[in-house]
Amino acid sequence: MTTVKLTAEKFKTEIFDYTSEKEWKFKGSIPAIIDFYADWCGPCKMVAPILDELALEYKNELIIYKVDTEVEQELSSVFRIMSIPSILFIPKEGQPMMQKGALPKQILKKIIDEELVPYQA
Repeated sequence: MTTVKLTAEKFKTEIFDYTSEKEWKFKGSIPAIIDFYADWCGPCKMVAPILDELALEYKNELIIYKVDTEVEQELSSVFRIMSIPSILFIPKEGQPMMQKGALPKQILKKIIDEELVPYQA
């Protein structure tokens, strides 16, 4: 499995319905990462293959979504995306965490291992 394109509608059904819920409650069954990107963004292009690798590496443990900020402006607005790439880490339980910038693979793996799938050892 590789990264999955995410629309606002899919976000509301699979992740969190921000139109009807006030308190964050993740709907997914496994942790998720959402990459907010644009096709013209150089740093986004650097992160994309890393996220594809991680999607394969952690294929049964988490799902990695991609949101094109040019197309999904509603989602970008909801998350107040001001710079890209911005990466949202969503643990199974607890609050999501946003990181801005093109993170190297070892940092992404550290966050995944410590915050999203810490019980894999």
